[in-house]
Amino acid sequence: MAYSYEPHHWEDFEVGQTFETVGRTVTESDFTLHSMFTGDWTELHSNAEYAEDGPFGARVAHGPMTFTLATGFVYRSGIVERTVYAFLGMNYMDVNEPVFMDDTISMEMEVTDKKEIDSVEDADMVTIDTVVTNQDDVAVFEGDMKFLIYNREAKE
Repeated sequence: MAYSYEPHHWEDFEVGQTFETVGRTVTESDFTLHSMFTGDWTELHSNAEYAEDGPFGARVAHGPMTFTLATGFVYRSGIVERTVYAFLGMNYMDVNEPVFMDDTISMEMEVTDKKEIDSVEDADMVTIDTVVTNQDDVAVFEGDMKFLIYNREAKE
């Protein structure tokens, strides 16, 4: 399966269509930058000594950080490059397992819904189910992301 995709307008998406992203290794910098940006310095994420005695035996990524990485995978895949109008939210989001420093994660996506929206003239909605897995193929995050995607004629 390809890892780099062309931008998709609303008309290009098809229910059942799948995409796969490249992987990326989660680093110390990711942990620190997320804590700095959000102000969340919970010791489970930022204190190695404390986390070592905790339930996971080591520091783990913030759950919201895993979600943020997933949104980055959507953009990095190229499918919404200059075609996304807005992120609308999610019907569900599950952080199934912890992400540890030095885990390598990637994401699979499937278009599960596509519908016209009357309230926006130039864009319509696409729902994409996402599954982020680590290097051991363990699902660490799942959720559906709803996007408004520009119609082809709006961006030509």
